Amino acid sequence: MTDREVLPIWYELVAREPDAAERFYTHVLGWTVERPQLAAAPDYRVLVAPDGDGVAGLMAVPPGAPLAPGWLFYLAVDDVDATAARVSAAGGSVTMPPTDIPEVGRLALVADPQGTPFYVMRASGDDESRAFRSADTATAGHAVWNELTAPDQDAALAFYAGLFGWRHDGAMPMGPLGEYKFVHSGTTCLGATMNSFAGKRPGWQFYFMVDDVDAAVARLTEAGGRVVQGPDQIPGGSFSVVAADAEGASFGFVGERRA
Repeated sequence: MTDREVLPIWYELVAREPDAAERFYTHVLGWTVERPQLAAAPDYRVLVAPDGDGVAGLMAVPPGAPLAPGWLFYLAVDDVDATAARVSAAGGSVTMPPTDIPEVGRLALVADPQGTPFYVMRASGDDESRAFRSADTATAGHAVWNELTAPDQDAALAFYAGLFGWRHDGAMPMGPLGEYKFVHSGTTCLGATMNSFAGKRPGWQFYFMVDDVDAAVARLTEAGGRVVQGPDQIPGGSFSVVAADAEGASFGFVGERRA
């Protein structure tokens, strides 16, 4: 998978109370909801950005599933079975083996060697995913940044580099925490990695675009969420916020401070 960009094509929130999560995120991020009536998941919900693009799915934690409430993403691959085998060979694990989902595609839930879960998927259709957009082209509601906190960021990136051809390119110093290292897939900057620190759970965290960060913060607190960090200015002049939703799931948003 080193000859092309391997990008996120879908995001998914697994929630204890999907109805409450739907109310929370439609209020905070301005998403609307569609229900595609999938035979394999009749209560699956699609979170749609204001421009009409589907960005993420929302579903209840399946009974007995080894998933904690929170956010995951799906990465596009040509061969799900071969990629799952390579994950295992590289020291990761396969939580859900390659499975066909009618009307959706073939997918597998895997984890990197440090235990962080993610999906790999080959979609059934040929439509281009617009769930993730780089910050210079994104509009409100789209994912714009993917951030991995890992016990060993270099070892984590080595795993993703071997699997997908990703690379570290550029960094910002974070004092005692080390460096915030930017991750690229081909010509696209996906996000960054950083080492774990006290109070920060390892794993992937995703940031979504908003039109006005301060207005989004106000909606966040109204809906029962909280600000974990920020707003902090980031390169380019925008601001980022690390947040927790009403169930405690971590996510973030990025945008201007229009006030």
